[in-house]
Amino acid sequence: MGVVISNDARPGTYIAMDNNLFCVLEYNHVKPGKGGAFIRLKLRNLRQGTVVDRTVNSGEKLDSPEVEDHKMQYLYQQGDEYVFMDQDNYEQIPLSRETLGDKAYWLKEEMIVSVLMHEGEALDIQVPLKVDLKIVKTEPSVRGNTVTNVTKEAFVETGAKIHVPMFVNEGDVVKIDTRTGEYLERA
Repeated sequence: MGVVISNDARPGTYIAMDNNLFCVLEYNHVKPGKGGAFIRLKLRNLRQGTVVDRTVNSGEKLDSPEVEDHKMQYLYQQGDEYVFMDQDNYEQIPLSRETLGDKAYWLKEEMIVSVLMHEGEALDIQVPLKVDLKIVKTEPSVRGNTVTNVTKEAFVETGAKIHVPMFVNEGDVVKIDTRTGEYLERA
């Protein structure tokens, strides 16, 4: 195991605490008027999928687990499990919906993702920053409705609900930022 200083525990950093592995979701450095600075972390337990809040001292050393990155292809969903195949040895690995969290909304069959492994155990995935998905359900566009920054709800082929501009119609393919779930442009 490596070491990461608490001041460097930015979102996306992996740390080990209390015999569990966590991914940092939020980082907030707090400098009160009296006393020393501290860091508030929002952490997702990689094995259970739960989110916890932790406070650590500024400059505190935290354990950083050795995490390997494997390129895998998303194959299919079976119940609450998503099945991925290693591109090198064709081994298939299932991951639960709880493990994937909101990242499951951006998975399309045959998509290549990075699966993060720790001691042979699949813990998390990293999806591409931008994905192209087809709109399967939305309100039809109304002529004359051209006010800027007006959006409507739309559902994409993976089941995710996003907000799109009024000119986007069913059947359109749109580019989405997977970090925020925001519409970027038509593809």
